[in-house]
Amino acid sequence: MLSKAQNKYIRSLSQQKYRKEHNVFIAEGDKIVKEWLQADDQIQMIVAVAAWAEQNKALINKHSEATLHVVNEQELESISTLQTPNQVLLVVHRPAQPQLDSIKGWCIALDNLQDPGNMGTIIRIADWFGIDHVVCSPNSADAYNPKVIQAAMGGHLRVQIHIADLHQFFGSTTLPVIAATLGGKNVYEMPKMQEGIIVIGNESKGIAQDIIDLAAHKVTIPRRGGAESLNAAVSAGILCSLLIS
Repeated sequence: MLSKAQNKYIRSLSQQKYRKEHNVFIAEGDKIVKEWLQADDQIQMIVAVAAWAEQNKALINKHSEATLHVVNEQELESISTLQTPNQVLLVVHRPAQPQLDSIKGWCIALDNLQDPGNMGTIIRIADWFGIDHVVCSPNSADAYNPKVIQAAMGGHLRVQIHIADLHQFFGSTTLPVIAATLGGKNVYEMPKMQEGIIVIGNESKGIAQDIIDLAAHKVTIPRRGGAESLNAAVSAGILCSLLIS
């Protein structure tokens, strides 16, 4: 079981300031947790109901650095960030910030993206297309928000997450910057490319103009119907499919 202090600590991690202070994040649910336990990431705490802990002893034993807490369903519900709590929750040490100069090939950059579900889905899209890096502007949603972790479905294990000023990043790389804008060139007329940075902007405002000005290519997905705009994550998926060679 958990002490009152441990219960309070885990519940506090639903807030970004405490995740940042302790340099950890929460991963929940059978599938996601099993992926993390199979990896080499450092785990701080494993909180599970008895049946799950018994069935997954081998995975748990891989992480001698972690403390195991067997709880009942009510205790798990009290600390869960999910509407319907699953059988297990992890507190995971956040990986070290990777270096921007390690970025080669393809990358997705997020300019002031605010919705955690969109961010998690974009990380999952990057994982699907074999993109190793997602760079988030400092004013974007927290990439380790529990909703981002859920939507990414383990993508954080294979995609390196960078938090960086996009002006500085674009100024330091030779990769072509491709900005998704409503007034850009029809993306279907663009040739496939070997490398580049696909920039996705804020859900309501799009990409900031000073970021657009740094782009070598401005592209748009042509509209055929009456929708005002496309969801940011949907746009990212379409652009990856059309541009990546």
